Amino acid sequence: MTLTPYDQKRYNRQILIRGFGDAGQEKLKDATVFIAGCGGLGSPVATYLAVAGVGHLVIVDMDVVDLSNLNRQILHWDENVDQYKVKSASVKLAGINPSLKVTALQEKIDEDNYLDITKGADIIIDALDNYPTRYLLNKAAIHHNIPFIHASVWGLEGRLTTIIPGKTPCLECLVPEAPPKEVFPVLGATPGVLGTLQVTEAIKAITGVGQLALNRMVIYDGEYLEFHEIPIVRNPHCPACSHLK
Repeated sequence: MTLTPYDQKRYNRQILIRGFGDAGQEKLKDATVFIAGCGGLGSPVATYLAVAGVGHLVIVDMDVVDLSNLNRQILHWDENVDQYKVKSASVKLAGINPSLKVTALQEKIDEDNYLDITKGADIIIDALDNYPTRYLLNKAAIHHNIPFIHASVWGLEGRLTTIIPGKTPCLECLVPEAPPKEVFPVLGATPGVLGTLQVTEAIKAITGVGQLALNRMVIYDGEYLEFHEIPIVRNPHCPACSHLK
């Protein structure tokens, strides 16, 4: 897709980034990003992808807005309590960038639909808080051979890695069994940090600018304001990705 004069002015400051240019912005305009979840991670992810000029966002969430969400889920406001999150998010995103195409799916990701609803996406972003659904998205990324950008948060800590099928460990390599589901603490700024890092990874993956967080887990420690990373490796016996060469 070619850039319009509106695009040239709106995205001028990122077009100036070394290696980005008009070509990078055109790639963003032509991209489709699948965002699983419109909550703490999904809110900053969708917001910053929208302002960056990604052409099409597919957002999926089955839940309604609860008052307890509002300390971190910045796309939802008091007036949206009891509304479906995808509806609330779609309205805000349309105001943030009128050029953006949003496909809002108010449904549960399950064994019956995970391949169909992710078809056509260039990247899958994990903005969820449960591992059974994350495993389905991991399988979808492997099936479609597209990047899967995973992040998780807990309190003042967050973790992130970018998964490239066949080149990096997949999610099941890293977390072979789902931990118990529970209500966990979270400072609203923590998913803000991790969500914007996921957007940075997505934009780099689309444009080819910079180096991705491959084969390493980036750990954000908000309590001491430190970043660490640990190397990660593929499991040769992983049931999800060991067949990939």
